[in-house]
Amino acid sequence: MQFHDIAGRQVRTAMLSGAAALMFGCGASALAAPADDYRELRDAIWQDALDRDPLLATSVGDRRGDGRLGDNSLEADAARAAQASRFLARLEAIDASALPEDLAVDRAVVKRALEDEIRGAAFDQSRYMNLTNRGGWFSWFASLAYRSPFFTAADYESYVARLEAFPATNDAALIKVRGAVERGLTQPCIAMEGFADTVQAGIFSEAEASPYWQPFANRPPAVDETRWMQLQQRAEAALEEGVFPALQRFADYYTSDYAPACRSEAGISSTSGGAEYYRWLVANHTTTDLTPDQIHDIGLAEVARIRAEMESVAGEAGFASREAYIEHLRTDARYYAKSPEELMLEASALAKQIDGWMPRLFGTLPRQPYTVSPIPAAQAPGNTTAYYEPGSLDTGQPGIYRVNTTQLDQRPLWELPALGVHEAVPGHHHQIALQQELDLHPLRRNGTFFTAFVEGWGLYSESLGEEMGLYDTPARRMGQLSYDMWRAARLVVDTGMYAKGWSKERAVAFMADNTALSAANIDAEVNRYITWPGQALGYKIGQLQIAELRNRAETALGASFDLRKFHDAVLENGAIPLDVLERHIDRWIAAQRRSAR
Repeated sequence: MQFHDIAGRQVRTAMLSGAAALMFGCGASALAAPADDYRELRDAIWQDALDRDPLLATSVGDRRGDGRLGDNSLEADAARAAQASRFLARLEAIDASALPEDLAVDRAVVKRALEDEIRGAAFDQSRYMNLTNRGGWFSWFASLAYRSPFFTAADYESYVARLEAFPATNDAALIKVRGAVERGLTQPCIAMEGFADTVQAGIFSEAEASPYWQPFANRPPAVDETRWMQLQQRAEAALEEGVFPALQRFADYYTSDYAPACRSEAGISSTSGGAEYYRWLVANHTTTDLTPDQIHDIGLAEVARIRAEMESVAGEAGFASREAYIEHLRTDARYYAKSPEELMLEASALAKQIDGWMPRLFGTLPRQPYTVSPIPAAQAPGNTTAYYEPGSLDTGQPGIYRVNTTQLDQRPLWELPALGVHEAVPGHHHQIALQQELDLHPLRRNGTFFTAFVEGWGLYSESLGEEMGLYDTPARRMGQLSYDMWRAARLVVDTGMYAKGWSKERAVAFMADNTALSAANIDAEVNRYITWPGQALGYKIGQLQIAELRNRAETALGASFDLRKFHDAVLENGAIPLDVLERHIDRWIAAQRRSAR
């Protein structure tokens, strides 16, 4: 299994790997057409992904994984990587030039995903660093209570069996944690403050006091009373005798062994093989061949550009300098909600306002709705300002735009417009929900993820707030620029800490000097970069590529340029590497020019 981040939260995605039964040429004829060979291989990869990842299977309505959690052992990791190599060999034997355009795009996406898994598996950091400052394997497990289907007795049986399976999952994860301690691959001390409290907050003395009990609040008509009582008894025993003691074992080990062994250096480059690992992370998260030094320079150029725009907005607001206006925005009480309820009302109302713009910006909209909810209380302290959780029509789950309602004096209302368009629509919810409904192979709809595309689209979506008229006050305009600056500063800070030896203090100072983010948000963000190196680079690199492609299309097509069609074209293949996106949009531009003649 692997975890990928969307604006601060962790999402479980399928790994493109294979089972031992699916070896070279299995079921394929040497005389078969390349397209048939590729389709057979793609089906094999997808079926194996469903076999290996029970939660993925559940999310797409496949029952084969009922009652199971995925195997997260070191042995399973090695088996996945080995079989990914076998799948890649089969893929490379297929002549890409003989495939029709749609399958050629498909093959390029799958090839990149397989290569990323194989390359990443070569590093000890990938095997043993299974914690960030925000969580780990126990974080996605905690979401089962509200991300699982609960329609039938079989759904409840599956949920209870998964509660019963957690201790084994926890034990396998603990082996990796111990391996990290033994190999000097712990997270830096400076980024893990409060982590033990986060873990402890998920441990309860009584099952009914925990969020895991929420599915048992009301008996559904599909479950008779006798079976309902049996399920409740099993769930209570699974939680009180299995889940909570397992979590306590991890909490105790973290406090007694892991925390004392945490690293003093902020950068991953100080670990064995860390510099090479970071270069791989840069390539993985940006889907480019840019070097850390090149990305650092891109970040500095973007910081200078955005800083000049901030100075202009400060002048429009009547302030002598950018710094003076930012200080005003950070400290004036009028810009902050007085209660969590007020913050949620503001975020929700703004989300509905943005919804009204969607048909004007897109020709194709997803069926799946989204909702606006607070970040769960146990996960909110030290977490990011907001994040998105994908939904599933198959399991009856909406997308969720999560808002942090703690530390209200650090959550300015002028950030909400940029925040909403990024996390909900037209950002993450629109792109991810649409991908789940596209006429693509299920492997592509549900089994691939590229940070630069997904997060690049989210950041590009913030610029669409200008076309919606959302940044209608200097404060909201500064909020949008601050968010853009935040992502530009990430390029500088992330590469600074990992390729240039920056300390956390220097990174924090750079963020404080250039963005309008609050001190608490800056600290949380820098801790995130420290414990998840490279991931933050995908946002700005992806945004710049999408914006450049839009400019290219507008220039080439002139009066015939249609923004709705362009947006649909960007999203119609789901998440793809940036080089694949560029080739696709170039073909789209050529087709649009031909049709305009």
